[in-house]
Amino acid sequence: MKKLLLLFFIIVLGVSVRAVAQQRPQYSQYMLNNYILNPAVTGIEDYADIRLSTRRQWVGLDGAPISYYATAHTPLNKGTSGTRYHKGLAHHGVGATIHTDKTGPLRNTSLLGSYAYHMPVTRTINVSAGVSAGLIRSTVDNTQLEFTNPNDPLVSGGNINRNLFDLNLGLWVYAQNFSVGVSGAQLLENAGTVQNDQEGEATLELQRHYFITGAYRFEPTEELDVIPSVMFKLTNSGPTTFDANVRVMYDERFWVGASYRNKDALAAMVGLYISPLLDLSYSYDITTSELNQVSAGTHEIVLGFKLLNNRRIVCPQWIW
Repeated sequence: MKKLLLLFFIIVLGVSVRAVAQQRPQYSQYMLNNYILNPAVTGIEDYADIRLSTRRQWVGLDGAPISYYATAHTPLNKGTSGTRYHKGLAHHGVGATIHTDKTGPLRNTSLLGSYAYHMPVTRTINVSAGVSAGLIRSTVDNTQLEFTNPNDPLVSGGNINRNLFDLNLGLWVYAQNFSVGVSGAQLLENAGTVQNDQEGEATLELQRHYFITGAYRFEPTEELDVIPSVMFKLTNSGPTTFDANVRVMYDERFWVGASYRNKDALAAMVGLYISPLLDLSYSYDITTSELNQVSAGTHEIVLGFKLLNNRRIVCPQWIW
């Protein structure tokens, strides 16, 4: 199987290193941390939101994607009305993301800073706009590749590194029981050359990604919340894909959910808001594509911290 994976990279790389449609990692629990998709979410809550996550995709397949991220964002100069579901107030937000994703010999590491401005437009509806920018460092480990063409510019061995500037924009419309977001990532589509220490060079190009998300929170009883959500993902070089999800939350403490990602996977999810400081969630993806013959599924864990949480909020008020 390792030789098959290496052959895949040889075909994709050829004389150049060019990313294809799924250039950014998948996340099954993005709805718990929409900040990773949309910078307009920066500083949306009343506390500093910190999240750590690890995702092991297609377990059992050599060279399968492994992702890690740490995100942190907080509001600035945000007051409160003192009620459980208070009206959104105009304020700023700042944040940062560190992310690394490794697939076979290719590793992408990014460091981004973000800013957003939130403003109420009616008594119940708020809108925010945000931007994030930073660097993406792409590394190809030549020692993990095999080449049939001895003149390939990547054949000289060692690592090939490239730093690229990344720019992301987003818009978020939200209320107590719904949210709609639109965002774009890698918008500069920065193309350049990947130069190693030896002779030869290869082309590296970022692909633009667009995300459209929506969620609604039903409250059939005082203790139960039912939250369906959807996400559409578009790229400028691949087909549109979508995720459809539903979560059921009990007493704003415990929740279970399911997700369908077209032509890819079904996911089961569970989470617990443990305290005003801590929450934890887990998801398991069952692969529905042809990779299910060699994959034992995908595991994802998200650990959340609420710092400077003076109101001792347990369940997030805006990103539930």
